[in-house]
Amino acid sequence: MPSWKGKHWKTGRAVEISVLSGRIHSVEETEDDHADVWIAPALMDLQVNGIDGVNYNGRYTTAEAIAGTVRYLHSCGVARFLPTVTSCSQEEALSRLALLVQACEADPITDYAIAGIHMEGPYLSADDGPRGAHAAKVMRDPDWNEFLAWEEAAKGRLRKVTVAPERKGAIEFIRKLTERGIIAAIGHTGATEEQIALAVDAGATMSTHLGNGAHPVLKRHPNYIWAQLGEDRLWAGLIADGFHLPPSTLKSMIRAKGSKAILVSDTNMLEGAPPGTYEYGVNEVIKDAEGRLFLAASPDIFAGSALALNEGVANIARFGIGSVSEAIEMASTHAAELLGLAQDGAGSLMPGAPADFILYDSGESDWFRVRETVSQGISRYTFGQ
Repeated sequence: MPSWKGKHWKTGRAVEISVLSGRIHSVEETEDDHADVWIAPALMDLQVNGIDGVNYNGRYTTAEAIAGTVRYLHSCGVARFLPTVTSCSQEEALSRLALLVQACEADPITDYAIAGIHMEGPYLSADDGPRGAHAAKVMRDPDWNEFLAWEEAAKGRLRKVTVAPERKGAIEFIRKLTERGIIAAIGHTGATEEQIALAVDAGATMSTHLGNGAHPVLKRHPNYIWAQLGEDRLWAGLIADGFHLPPSTLKSMIRAKGSKAILVSDTNMLEGAPPGTYEYGVNEVIKDAEGRLFLAASPDIFAGSALALNEGVANIARFGIGSVSEAIEMASTHAAELLGLAQDGAGSLMPGAPADFILYDSGESDWFRVRETVSQGISRYTFGQ
């Protein structure tokens, strides 16, 4: 029976985790000293647009390339994630969904890693600012028949849809999503407080990258950010790259949301790319020397993040917002709870839980470095190998 040893991410005590048939069989305290390695649940990323040079929304992306990103995400400590299909025509949406399904059907590791698909648009605000880097020409009102075609193309893998509540028909659309067990998220919106409340009453349960996809300048209050931040029924996806949310803002949002704060990456194909100007989707984007990614034509508008989720975890500690353990909880346990996977033990190290966990180094000189990623009880990545 394979086993792994390290300091428990919650207690700090040395433990040995044994695995049987892809699940945690036992977690036993040991007398061994594992001062240099910690063990915690693997990360779950609810918003990945692509990574390592691969764009999930790219015209020439292949199933093999998607499988390659799964292996790369393992190196970041991510065992499960939601690939994100961004706003596009219906023809493009169906093609992108079909490709993700093809990748899952061709490779069992990819099939397990993809915990569902996130549709971010096209039912978003068409206004500059809230629209972000999404193409204005494809913004439209929710269409249930379009959604049914997505569902058929995705073969049961749709898990989350981001909608702007102010769009015509959005509230009823959210209600229907909820009835089908799909997470309805609020995002890229210029909605009023009343529209936010109606969306939540209809079943919306999450804010997609709260604080972003917004006007550069907002009325002090009320506004749609405060309305979502103060709504206890909404989980909040938060990008901790240090650019989308300044550390003080990120800290305040985490404090406000508490157990419903979820770290997401919103990363894309330019993660790991050198600084420069790139063609990304329909936009020309700039990645500066600090790693900030923005539209060349509108420097105030971000074009996603260029950092993976493990860097967001490190930033929580680096910025003095919380401990690495607290950051992992937001990037794993909370995500599993929203997805409904916590009932099966996901996001924990309990016996019987899926054997998805990471071994990592943590300290002042190395805030958070993934040493090994285990998924389905199999070592998928080891640092330096």
